[in-house]
Amino acid sequence: MSKQELQAAALKHGGVSYEESLLAAKLQPSIYERIGKEDGFLKLSQLFYNRVYDDTENPWFVNIFSSSTKSGAIDNQYRFLVQTFGGPALYREKKGKYTRLAGRHANFNIGHRSASHWVEHMKQAIEDHDVLCKDEEAKKHLTHYFTYTAHYIVAAREYMRDDQLSGGTQLDPGQNW
Repeated sequence: MSKQELQAAALKHGGVSYEESLLAAKLQPSIYERIGKEDGFLKLSQLFYNRVYDDTENPWFVNIFSSSTKSGAIDNQYRFLVQTFGGPALYREKKGKYTRLAGRHANFNIGHRSASHWVEHMKQAIEDHDVLCKDEEAKKHLTHYFTYTAHYIVAAREYMRDDQLSGGTQLDPGQNW
């Protein structure tokens, strides 16, 4: 599947185009500056993963994260967001030159239902964030970015080869979320 076909699949399932998703990283001042730099992204990641790990009504969703510790998940996401939205390359320092976001998630048996649920948790974390909740422009563009990216990861996952997987070469044989 071509990159354009993956982008079309993400648009179909998430309702956000690739071009719309890029706007979050182009805001001026940057989201990194607006949110309060590293501390602001750390808070967002903590709010998000608190919601994820407390989602007892949806054990199928929480199970997706069972191979990670909460603190590890927060750290990875925080580093990625800082780097993506205008801060220092913290994610690269830990994981290497390439983010390989689709590859890092390809070994999880996730689908568009879980992508949508992930986005709902992130939207609520944005609303709960004491700085982001007041910045309508940043909220809009972050929501577009997260929606597109979540559905792109799911679309790309279906076409990954074993040598493109990060964090393991075997798909989780369990439930398809």
